[in-house]
Amino acid sequence: MALIFLPGLTADHRLFEQQIAFFEQDYRVLVWDAPAHAASWPFDFSFTLKDKAIWLDEILQKEHIEAPVIVGQSMGGYVGQMYAQLFPDKLRGFISIDSAPLQRAYVTALEIWLLKKMEPVYRYYPWKSLLKLGSNGVSTSAYGRALMHDIMMHYDGQQDRYAKICGHGYRMLAEAMEADLPYEIKCPALLICGEKDHSGSCIGYNKRWHKKSGIPLIWIKNAGHNANTDAPALINQLIQDFLEKLLAL
Repeated sequence: MALIFLPGLTADHRLFEQQIAFFEQDYRVLVWDAPAHAASWPFDFSFTLKDKAIWLDEILQKEHIEAPVIVGQSMGGYVGQMYAQLFPDKLRGFISIDSAPLQRAYVTALEIWLLKKMEPVYRYYPWKSLLKLGSNGVSTSAYGRALMHDIMMHYDGQQDRYAKICGHGYRMLAEAMEADLPYEIKCPALLICGEKDHSGSCIGYNKRWHKKSGIPLIWIKNAGHNANTDAPALINQLIQDFLEKLLAL
């Protein structure tokens, strides 16, 4: 069985270092630094969320990975849902960590409009303040905050690059929502969300997602938007339990 970890927007493979260390002895693991992130810079920003899911599938084929279990944090969860839309028969399991549903019905026209207008916010917001907000605002633990600070420092002196990645990511997300596709998760799935996730309306989205879809939802006490860095041991156990249930099917 293979675990595919997909980090959130602007984050890289380090976001899942606690999960990789835990699972790499017993499972095949792969973490994908998304296009324009980490070493894949510079990158043409003409791609869509659908393109990302197709590229992910091409990577999995190249690595001879079949029936993957996708674990997506934030933006990574949206990529996972697009993968489920395009390749429903390939996906063995899906775990969302502090992500939200991709279906159009969950968002308002205003929310979609705002998603398309975010790039200037990240371009002109004072970098030091953005650095503090981007690290302290997504995590409640010292480890999680320090990790995200280190990841964001990769963009130090490159705020224009950071803004482009954010702006394109949110536009890409808005366009995928506007496409109004089913984005149905047909495989076993699990929703995980930090009780102190203050990123957008993530808590509200997860409540509605769980209620409408019936997908199990587990709240992580005292965890923020990067719950897997705030409570890594608990998240690892939840993933392990999920995998054991899959193996028993």
